[in-house]
Amino acid sequence: MSGATISRRAFGRFLRQIREGAGKTALAAGLEIEVSRQTLLRMEDGLSTKIATSQFRDLLAFYGVADATREEALSLWDEVKEQAKAAQLQGNSRGFWRPYADQYEAHFPHYLRLETSARIVTTHQMILVPGLLQTSDYRKGVIHIDGPAVSAVDLERRIELTAQRQARIDEEGFLLKVLLSEAVLNHRPADGAAMSAQLRWLAEVGQRPNVSIRVIRFDSGVHRGLTAQSFTMLEFPKLANGFVDPSVVYVEGAQGVGIYHERDDVVGKFETTISALCEVALTERETRDLVTQYAKEYAA
Repeated sequence: MSGATISRRAFGRFLRQIREGAGKTALAAGLEIEVSRQTLLRMEDGLSTKIATSQFRDLLAFYGVADATREEALSLWDEVKEQAKAAQLQGNSRGFWRPYADQYEAHFPHYLRLETSARIVTTHQMILVPGLLQTSDYRKGVIHIDGPAVSAVDLERRIELTAQRQARIDEEGFLLKVLLSEAVLNHRPADGAAMSAQLRWLAEVGQRPNVSIRVIRFDSGVHRGLTAQSFTMLEFPKLANGFVDPSVVYVEGAQGVGIYHERDDVVGKFETTISALCEVALTERETRDLVTQYAKEYAA
């Protein structure tokens, strides 16, 4: 996502601020332009909706916005629409994951859109190595846990999707911060050779300037990660006109059900958790030494 444009999510948040500033409910606003409350909320959530420009103009009039705000909103509305048209013409509006639609949970494309747009990804993992850092053999082991009968073709397609996600690590300006419970180093979704290779890769990739990997040892005592469990926070770059997409926290539940948190107060709690985890985590150097030690033990 280019810093020269505005995203639907940033635009949607802008519209929500206008509506709330005007003291209007989503229900009242929807009735005014003859759409459902859900449709209006979808637009504010940054999702595509079938709202015409004439309806959008009526919406701004209902909010009673000042002329300057009205012109800015209409300009951004045109920009978002043009971006959507351009993406459709390029045939990539659904991203690189589109050909693999039969290989993941229904909620996952939304996560991939966020991950692809994020400038900083901070993840805390209690069980497994995060997908952005999984080797192919380790990933195969994880896939076989829930799909022991998966075909060889589907297995390779899922590995391809993981590899395409991991291309982000090589992008300029992208930062990955990983906080791992020591349990991640002990769980064995793959055989010893695959585990050893996975941990050697963690030690290697963790030396890159845009990748930080830190382990939280079993003897770290009581800390926030014990109750927060696994989650990923995604932060986004500044866009046109000073807009910044709100940070999102993704929490994966049972059976791959994804929960997304965007409210400032909730995101703030996860930020506090991350700070607390950093206080008890090993340094990056200490982490590399520990991970290398585990890798040697798996190889023995």
